[in-house]
Parts: sequence; C-alpha cells; structure tokens
Amino acid sequence: MKKVLLVRYAEIHLKGLNRPYFERMLVDRMKQAVHPIPARIEREQGRVFVYDVPEDRLEEAAKKICAVFGVHSVSPALCVEKDWETIQKAATDLVAADVDKPTTFKCFAKRSDKRFGMTSEQLCRELGHVLLEAYPNLTVDVHHPKLKVTVEVRQSSAFLFTKELRGVGGMPVGTNGKAMLLISGGIDSPVAGYMIAKRGVSLAAVHFYSYPYTSERARDKVVELTKIVAKFAGDIDLYLVSFTDIQLTIYEKCPSSETTVLMRRLMMKIAERIANACGAQALITGEAIGQVASQTMDSLACTDDAVTLPVFRPLIGFDKEEIIERAQQIGTFDTSIQPYEDCCTVFVPQHPVTRPKVEQLRASEALVDFEPMIEKAIESAECMKISQFVLD
Repeated sequence: MKKVLLVRYAEIHLKGLNRPYFERMLVDRMKQAVHPIPARIEREQGRVFVYDVPEDRLEEAAKKICAVFGVHSVSPALCVEKDWETIQKAATDLVAADVDKPTTFKCFAKRSDKRFGMTSEQLCRELGHVLLEAYPNLTVDVHHPKLKVTVEVRQSSAFLFTKELRGVGGMPVGTNGKAMLLISGGIDSPVAGYMIAKRGVSLAAVHFYSYPYTSERARDKVVELTKIVAKFAGDIDLYLVSFTDIQLTIYEKCPSSETTVLMRRLMMKIAERIANACGAQALITGEAIGQVASQTMDSLACTDDAVTLPVFRPLIGFDKEEIIERAQQIGTFDTSIQPYEDCCTVFVPQHPVTRPKVEQLRASEALVDFEPMIEKAIESAECMKISQFVLD
C-alpha cells in the first residue's frame, strides 16, 4: 500500500487522435511544477499518476499540480493490489480519520479492468457493507453524502480516495502557441495573461517604464506580478523597455488630448517587434471596453491599427469587480494595488479624446519620426528570465 496522487485532466479528453500529444505536454508541465520534489509521473488510460513523492511533501505536490493548466482535479489516493481483501483493508484505513463522529457516506466505483471479479455495482455494495460494519458512526446517504469513498480498479492497481482537489482546468501551456503580454503594474494585465495562458498559450511579457517619472519600486512590482503569473504559466521572458524619451516627445509635440492613445500605439509597435523577434504570434492586453478613455471602441480601433499581429483582450467584457475577483483568486491583487505608478498614469491629459479617428492619429504620429526612438528602446531593453520556481 502506497500513497500516490491521482490526476484527472480537463479538456484533453476531447482531443481525439491528438490526445497523446496533449497528455505528454501535461505530464511535462506537471514535472516542471513539482520540481524539485522527487516524483515519478505516468499516464494510464485517461489518468495521470504521481508516484514516489515523500509522504511529508504529498500535500505540497498536490497543491503545485492543481495550479497546472490542464489539470481538472487531484486526489491523494492509496495504491493497492487488485485484491478484494486488500481493497477492504485499504478502505477502512482510508476513512478512519473521518469517522470520529457521526457522518454520512456513499461508495463510488470505477472498473476499467473488466477482468476484475466484481462489477462496479458489487464493489460499491460490498465496500459499503464493510465500512458500515467497521464504523458505527457511518450512515449511508446516496444523495448528499459528506464522505465520498471511491475505488478505481485499473489495469495496474486499485486506487482508493475520499478527496478531490479542484485544479485550474484549461489546456497545458505550450500547446497553443506563444503570445506577448503587455504587463503594467495594475490589476488587469496580469489577469489577462493568466487567462490566455490557461488556454495553452505560453507567455512572454513586456513592461514599459519611464524613469525617473516612475520609480524602481514600480518596476519591482511588475517583476513580482510576472513571477506570480509564471507560477501558473511557466517560465516567462520579461522585457523591460525604457519609454521615457518617447513619452516626453509625445507630450511635447503631439496634440495633448491624444497623448494616451498615441502612447498606446507606440507601445503596441514596440511590443509587436519584440514579439516577432521571440516567436510570439499575438499580443495580449488587459483592456476592457469603456473602462478608461483609451479603452473606448474608437480608441481600441486606433490602437489595433498600429500593429498587424492579432490582439487578445480576454477581459474585454468584464467589469472592474469581476477583474478584481479574478485577481484575488490568482494571487496578484495585493501586489497590483501597491501604490507605485506605471508610465500609463504619467502625463495623463486633462481632457483625453474618447472618439479618436484612425486617420487623425496616424497624422499626429507622423508629426515626429519615432523610428530612431523605437529602435533605441528595443536595443536597450533588458530581458529578465522569470522562472515558475521562484515562488513556493
């Protein structure tokens, strides 16, 4: 009898003939997530099993695996021989800690090994009888049991468990290409990156800072946010780009009401070039319709006009409370609300344009030759390797 983790995956079961590829990617991501905890991870008929984890680190490993995109749920389980006497003993041991006071229970059984001598129905009935005999505090409730005792009889062994820890779902990172996240120090963009990574997209990220108008603490905050996202999305290359010269030039030489949208256009152009250089196929922003003046329909159209790569905006229909709730769930909120400004909040016009026209923005942008400044910003950009292993 040994303790293992039984892992169920989410949408991968829908992938038909391509499923083995997605399963392999999921196993690879799980191996990365549990590192450096010793573990042996194997696939078997719609499940992934994690063996040989030290017992004192089993809970830690389960928590890490639950944060892997593609994982539906994880159950700490007992792995035993496919012998009825052994299964009975394992079941009584398994529930011992949960029956110190009266509680209700129900047995569940799955039998992928059809050669086993008992049907699923027989397993449930007989196992329920054994537990009722062993523990007077137990009573059966087939509708709303507080304790669910499950046995899965598979080709290799039998597995018994009572708990199912919810995973994050989605698809394994790396199965759906790569995208570049424009990450600020705010609440929205880390959530946007998380949501796109959940669909199997690996991430790179770019952050624009305007030293000395923004502080080193603001930059440190973005690095910390990227580390939190990397806990779910895997390793992220974070590009830190100085935007001071471009921002001052926009402020001094372009129409004041258009400065925010022009700034966004220049950011998108720089992000697109870095994305092309690192193999990213799309850009990601945390914009939502109408949240601020630069996120009206007209403003977003002007921003999109600056690039040719597709722009993913997973928060486009969210209100602020929904975004905050998601940020709290993934652990970025407390860092995002630290009071250190990013360059998007510097030089905000008093009366920003809310219905800009693409032709007018192009004309305003043409007032200055930004190309040398764009090239300088890209050449001087710092790339930080953010590892998913930085945070516990």
